[in-house]
Amino acid sequence: MTEVIITGASGGIGYETARLFAAEHETHVIAVSRNAGRLKKLQEVCTSEFPGCNIDILPSDITDPGLHKKITGLCSHTDILINNAGLLIKKPFDDFTISEEQQLFGVNFFGAAMLIRSLLPQLAKGTIRHVVNIGSMSGYQGSARFPGLTMYGAAKAAIASLSESLAAEYPQIRFNCLALGAVDTAMLQQAFPGYKAPVTTKQIAAFIHHFALHSHQVINGKTLPVNLSTP
Repeated sequence: MTEVIITGASGGIGYETARLFAAEHETHVIAVSRNAGRLKKLQEVCTSEFPGCNIDILPSDITDPGLHKKITGLCSHTDILINNAGLLIKKPFDDFTISEEQQLFGVNFFGAAMLIRSLLPQLAKGTIRHVVNIGSMSGYQGSARFPGLTMYGAAKAAIASLSESLAAEYPQIRFNCLALGAVDTAMLQQAFPGYKAPVTTKQIAAFIHHFALHSHQVINGKTLPVNLSTP
């Protein structure tokens, strides 16, 4: 049984990615999000569309230190971990409070790092052993920068660097980061109101699904730009 964990699964990219994995036989999906209502809807949709699918939901914040205990209570190993949960706070750099910075980095970096660390034993037992961190072109070196996204970009740059470094420290596990460009999500509208993205959540979810399942055979320790436009 392939065990797949997806954070930020209650909407957008995470929701569509979870659906794709749930559609497969012999795959167990653990969908994590703070939004219990939307997670329940995801589970109901998957059960209706894919009879016999194996999907568990965990209403939890990614920064919860006890999250890994809830996950390990549902599976004995982890094949794929997709750290998709994200938070955007758009405002000028000098307007940020320490609390807001901690919240932003807590979700986009520290929560993901904590979950990876706690699941290392689970990942070592897996067959695929692939961690896919969802980054952003906002944190990709040399890409365009935009006012109001400085701290968000810094957090995404941190998760990209972590992905590359962990690949060297734990060679038995594959770590990669996908720096996404403009995708038609609520977060994009928060960052760029009125902008029409050229890529849908279903399109990018299909890419992530295939990447998570297969790219570990030939790619490791990389931050890859996945974008048609920025934004």
